[in-house]
Amino acid sequence: MIALATFRLAAYVRSHRMFQALLLALAMLAILYGSRAPRGGEAAALTDGAVLIIPILAWAARSLLDTEPDRQRELSAIQVGGRGKEVAAGLLAAFATCVAFAALGLGAALLLGVSQAPSRGVLAAALVLNALAAFTGTALGALTSRAVISSPALSIMGLLLGFLAMLLLSSSPLHWLTVPLIAWMKAANGGHLLDQLPELGAISLIWCLIGLGTYVWLRRRVG
Repeated sequence: MIALATFRLAAYVRSHRMFQALLLALAMLAILYGSRAPRGGEAAALTDGAVLIIPILAWAARSLLDTEPDRQRELSAIQVGGRGKEVAAGLLAAFATCVAFAALGLGAALLLGVSQAPSRGVLAAALVLNALAAFTGTALGALTSRAVISSPALSIMGLLLGFLAMLLLSSSPLHWLTVPLIAWMKAANGGHLLDQLPELGAISLIWCLIGLGTYVWLRRRVG
């Protein structure tokens, strides 16, 4: 399974699909951190970056999972001893990709987006939020991959609409019905991120696991 995940990562890089997400990420980071946040705004700047990079992470995860042709994916399932291991290898490779892009975003935020180094608590919270962003991007990308949605047009629309739905729903009192992205940003801007992080993190993780579980269930049904 690890070998298959490594193979998929290598194929993703060799196919140059990685550069599509990389260029999008660099463009977004250049716009977002064109000016540094004022002193005291470190939590807000780091949180905004973690939220806004999620659709790019989802795009990267989707692209990685779609790099392998359908017939090759079937052969991979046979070679690793079952569809479960093949699905797990794909998710592992997609998550590793999302972690790499999230780390790029966090590094850019720390180097270009803040006027002073954040406190240890804020930095720890930013690490947690970027990890949750990687999980969210992996789940959203997997649920809109070709193995689940065969039409490329519907797949892209599903990815974008899924992210917009998360933003809209998380801005309402029913923010607990999705990954509460807007609630992340409100807590950071209000200075309550560290206090609310356990609750927001738990809600986010639960929905990410639900999304990943749904993808695994769908793959076991549709192949």
